Amino acid sequence: MKSRRSRVVFKHQLRKMAASVEQQQQPQVGPAPPGTQQGASIPSLFMFPPMIRDALETDSSNIQDETVDEILPFLTGKEHSQLNAHGIPRLDKERHVRFLKKQLGALPSMFVGADPSRPWIFYWCLNALSLLGEDLEPYRTRLIETVRPMQNITGGFGGGFGQSSHLATTYATILSLALVGGDEAFEVVDRRSMWKWLCQLKQQDGGFQMAVGGEEDVRGAYCASVVISLLNLPLELSSDSPACAAGHTSLLSGLADWVRLCQTYEGGVSANHGVEAHGAYAFCALGCLSIIDSPHRSIRRYMDVPRLISWLSSRQYAPEGGFSGRTNKLVDGCYSHWVGGCWPLIEASLSGPEGPTAGPAGRPLEDTDADDSLFSRNGLIRYILCCCQDMSRRGGMRDKPSKYSDAYHTCYVLSGLSSAQNKWRLVASRADEALLGDDVWEVLPHTKGEQIFDEDDRLGTIHPVYAIPQHSVDAIRSYFSSKEGF
Repeated sequence: MKSRRSRVVFKHQLRKMAASVEQQQQPQVGPAPPGTQQGASIPSLFMFPPMIRDALETDSSNIQDETVDEILPFLTGKEHSQLNAHGIPRLDKERHVRFLKKQLGALPSMFVGADPSRPWIFYWCLNALSLLGEDLEPYRTRLIETVRPMQNITGGFGGGFGQSSHLATTYATILSLALVGGDEAFEVVDRRSMWKWLCQLKQQDGGFQMAVGGEEDVRGAYCASVVISLLNLPLELSSDSPACAAGHTSLLSGLADWVRLCQTYEGGVSANHGVEAHGAYAFCALGCLSIIDSPHRSIRRYMDVPRLISWLSSRQYAPEGGFSGRTNKLVDGCYSHWVGGCWPLIEASLSGPEGPTAGPAGRPLEDTDADDSLFSRNGLIRYILCCCQDMSRRGGMRDKPSKYSDAYHTCYVLSGLSSAQNKWRLVASRADEALLGDDVWEVLPHTKGEQIFDEDDRLGTIHPVYAIPQHSVDAIRSYFSSKEGF
């Protein structure tokens, strides 16, 4: 039972939040265009504080209340100087491009500790620049010169010269080479040593370690699947692979069953078996399964899709509109991709190339929501444009208004914004399960429902499985498609 003082504080918080919302819904003044009405196209769920609250006050609930108080003024658009007709800030592309280009230059001494993450910085910046419409070809030579010494003779890429190979940095390096494109970039990769190294990472239970002797988790399943698929590596295991002792003969054998065991009682997906569900691991699991086979077959076969949809839906918060990564955690801009990027794969698993079947409640998928979506696209777009843009001289995208921008959040916030602005559809599934990545996808601007952002603020697109542009995926796969052996 709460004390009288706690109940008074609780009621005060509600009044304060309600007052903020009331102020939020007033017609805009000052910089907003004439006739602007904030929230005219925003679902009412994202216009008011939660109607039902748990009476138990905890540290988590207090921090959540503080976060809502922090975010509400930004959702009104009053912290921005340029608003569109819906009261939503414009996407300041030039500001964010300047930030990303600076991140690709010489970094201050405080970044020494991030040296093992250099391939990630390359990927985050290059992918975000691509989404913003920048030409990446000028970065090709510099990237090749930088990553070539990071490749180890035993296979894979480390975070820097002389560092041990790791699946995360290998994944980021391969995607970066795909982004800059060109035969010279693709030829950097030693496919034979890469294959031998992946065979050493393959474990008896079907999963992958992130490094030889390292942790085994669902990131390894996804990163390995991406590398195998993009480089067209042979699937046969080497005779000295640890997985051979369990009877595995292929790099992908047993992997889907291993991923299946990562789904938790909540419905989400954990790093490995028996731990907490996390949004990024849900994306990794869905991406891995969509490489192993077409998503309408593999995701349905290995995931409890209704429970997963329930958990993913619970990650979108109101009134914020953004996603959290875990139960009872705060909204964070990066989950615009990690959770938001799950929805195209979920929708493909429900629809397949034959068209919509049924939504999670048995209704036709196209009737699941007013804008034909399983999440609120406008709620997410509003959170990103209002709260995640760093409008200081620094630029870039951030977790939430109280945080600093960085390359990581800039990449994944923009990736999530692109996913919300555009709609991917599985057009044709592969004829043979062994033909990794041969599904045909189509992307079009999402036009159902009222669009709250200006068309000039629409971003480029990234493939829902590989998280780089479709043309980059096509180019690297085409290059390696003729290389059956070594």
